[in-house]
Amino acid sequence: MAMSTLPVEFGSAKIHANLSVAALVELALSRGEGQLAANGALQCDTGERTGRSPDDKFLEDTPGIHGSINWGKVNQPVSPEHFEKLKAAALKHLSSKADIFRFDGYAGADPAYRLEVSVFTEKAWHSLFAKTLFINVPDAEMGAFKADWTIINACGMKVTNPAEFGLKSHIGIVQSLEKKTVVIVGTEYAGEMKKSIFYAMNYDLPDMKVFPMHCSCNVDRKDPSSVALFFGLSGTGKTTLSADPNRDLVGDDEHGWSANGVFNVEGGCYAKCIKLSKEGEPEIWNAIRFGSVLENVVMDPATRVPDYDSAKKAENTRVTYPVSYIANAKIPSVAGHPKNVVFLSADAFGVLPPVSKLTPEQAMYYFLNGYTSKLAGTEAGVKEPQPNFSPCFGGPFLPRAPMVYAEMLAERIKKHGANVWLLNTGWTGGPYGVGHRFKLAYTRTFVTRILDGSLAKGSYETHPIFGLSMPTAVEGVPAEVLNPRNTWSDKAAYDAKATELAKKFRENESKFKMTAEVIAAGPRV
Repeated sequence: MAMSTLPVEFGSAKIHANLSVAALVELALSRGEGQLAANGALQCDTGERTGRSPDDKFLEDTPGIHGSINWGKVNQPVSPEHFEKLKAAALKHLSSKADIFRFDGYAGADPAYRLEVSVFTEKAWHSLFAKTLFINVPDAEMGAFKADWTIINACGMKVTNPAEFGLKSHIGIVQSLEKKTVVIVGTEYAGEMKKSIFYAMNYDLPDMKVFPMHCSCNVDRKDPSSVALFFGLSGTGKTTLSADPNRDLVGDDEHGWSANGVFNVEGGCYAKCIKLSKEGEPEIWNAIRFGSVLENVVMDPATRVPDYDSAKKAENTRVTYPVSYIANAKIPSVAGHPKNVVFLSADAFGVLPPVSKLTPEQAMYYFLNGYTSKLAGTEAGVKEPQPNFSPCFGGPFLPRAPMVYAEMLAERIKKHGANVWLLNTGWTGGPYGVGHRFKLAYTRTFVTRILDGSLAKGSYETHPIFGLSMPTAVEGVPAEVLNPRNTWSDKAAYDAKATELAKKFRENESKFKMTAEVIAAGPRV
């Protein structure tokens, strides 16, 4: 196989480049990095961190990019000197290893907008993760491959003096948009690699007039014009709801919306598998086989059967698999312009309606605020659902100001006449700890009625506090769950909790320069 130019140097270390799935699994097993589960997947543990480490993510601050970055808690600056020092230390660490693993792949299923990515790791299973999540380069194209972005994953490097590198702790995920390089140290959580390239796409794509989105996407198998997007943070249902036996899966997490339509950024899926069952999520269940990677999943030592109900190692148990492992995946992962856009909100207050149809102004308002709940385990330190506002339902991955992305969405919704919906996959009958999560069967029914067009034609009532249009009847769902106030035994407590959340929306909206029409589309408090 022809190889592209090596973007970094590693001294005398042996570089294993673009190995097959079988070779990577064999090496991971021989090196003690994981175990083979009964279903054929490679089971691995991520050690100390079982979720992303947003407080340890930094961006190199240079004059060339400074004015286009939304600096703050998400985009924390680090000096060029600190970036170079950490990069040099990471390269030195990897150069001390006998073996380094290299993967070359694409990010972006549409060749017009894709990035070429090289990933260097010290663990074989991390290279398998990259091979699973990114788009593999055909042998015929490998000779012309030249990395746009390079990931240097020195997960085993121990930082004893964080201040020396401009870090807060012994962990660092440090990215340079100008040098197009990511350096990862101190954490084995593989999701940092995939999210760093999504972050890169979120910076690069707007300059190409492409809207980058933290969403899943599927398309009707018989009607290619029926494309749907599902926006949401991890654990809110993007993967679950887009895996539909009657529709073809475009992708489960990251997409771009260009003048041509929607394309998947990735070549694989990264699904939460806590409480996974064959009956509840058969498409995901059947995708877990040889070539898949199970993260932090408890496994019976004798039978090697995964215990998906156990959170002993982590609540944020994960599985990664190529999108082609989904029986009804659409390959290549591209589709037309969406007819329906769904915002997923796991409401821990338990007060939002299970489904609402949004006006264009409400779509802008709820997209900018991005209300949901951080679910347990998706980030370090999150032990139970926490109410959270995440701009554009993807705040941790946005280098630019949220309004940049919101305006791109509004423009496309208007141009293509898409319906926009707010779907609450969180709690009802009370807040977290009192109420219960909406039944998945009901949520799936809402999605079905959205996609077949029947829900848009129904009758609605207006929520008195949030001003949201709630359907009065949905075939297959009890009428009493459609208005969330009806599910609370204490109506006064519901009103108080709904008002509390409405006030939080109003407080959060001050972060954005909304028009008067968009502000008026918010809650009535």
